[in-house]
Amino acid sequence: MNAVSGFAPAAGLEVDYADPARLPALLADPRVLAVFGFQAGDGAPASDDPRYLQVGLQPEGEPRLEVWRSAGTVHSGREADGLAWASDGALMFGALQIDEVRHGGILEAGAHAYARLLSSLPRQGYPHLLRIWNYLDAITEGEGDDERYRQFCVGRARGIGTIDPGTLPAATAIGRLDGVRVLQVYWLAARVPGTPLENPRQVSAWRYPRQYGPQSPSFARGMLAAPGSSVPLLLSGTASVVGHATLHGEDTLRQLEETFANLDALVGTARARLPSLPAHFGAGSRLKVYVRDAAEIPAIRQALARHLPPEVAYIVLHAEVCRRDLRVEIDGVHGA
Repeated sequence: MNAVSGFAPAAGLEVDYADPARLPALLADPRVLAVFGFQAGDGAPASDDPRYLQVGLQPEGEPRLEVWRSAGTVHSGREADGLAWASDGALMFGALQIDEVRHGGILEAGAHAYARLLSSLPRQGYPHLLRIWNYLDAITEGEGDDERYRQFCVGRARGIGTIDPGTLPAATAIGRLDGVRVLQVYWLAARVPGTPLENPRQVSAWRYPRQYGPQSPSFARGMLAAPGSSVPLLLSGTASVVGHATLHGEDTLRQLEETFANLDALVGTARARLPSLPAHFGAGSRLKVYVRDAAEIPAIRQALARHLPPEVAYIVLHAEVCRRDLRVEIDGVHGA
């Protein structure tokens, strides 16, 4: 494990997609910070390397691994309670898998996960969260405030404690369809803070009105790493929300159009701080597209081909978005 020191090397991160058959070779690379498998069922590749996390989301088409490569040599380990970590002196990957039944439900699992990860960051020497992903089964199950996502938001806030909106990380919360009641949380942290970004087309998530639950979500719309780094813009899960309201609830393709309008606005906000960032998605962009209805995936793919130049790599995953009237969501990274 890297010791805390007064010198923090410049952070660097590259994100790409790879064939699952390459998993052993990828994990043999000392610059690989993390690898994610998106494939439910027994056919998914397996490894006990702490840098590898299997997420139970079903891909459309051939399964792909998501690979994070760092700028330096990576050290990794796993703590007694299962917390996995990997770090390179500038960035840290971490992951927790929390059994909901053991902790009394999704609220308590969320509280435990966030309290645990936040306690680990200063001890590891990477106190600044840049990005978090949250995957849980049946995210919109339950009525009213008993909906699982609303309960998760309460637990997340409880685990965080006093919330400073100016330090919230970018985030994604997506529902798996595998029936496994295990909360999967993984994150990217840094030795030096980044800059959280908000979207001018959207109300900040932490300011959502009470109609969306007893606790508003705790995340920023995007994150820029510290100046001088070569970390791409980190895009939170983005959907067809303008202000705080869902638009085009019965039209998936119009929701996709609105999602891209939101992503364009977020990139514009980022470019005001980092003018060298490309104005449009291109070869330095990597996207994950979450689609609620598997039957709509072919039409989504056709629409993506119209929106995105061929050099943009992306994967499409069958998953539930955190509102029942949201049919598609996109997250990812964007850089030069």
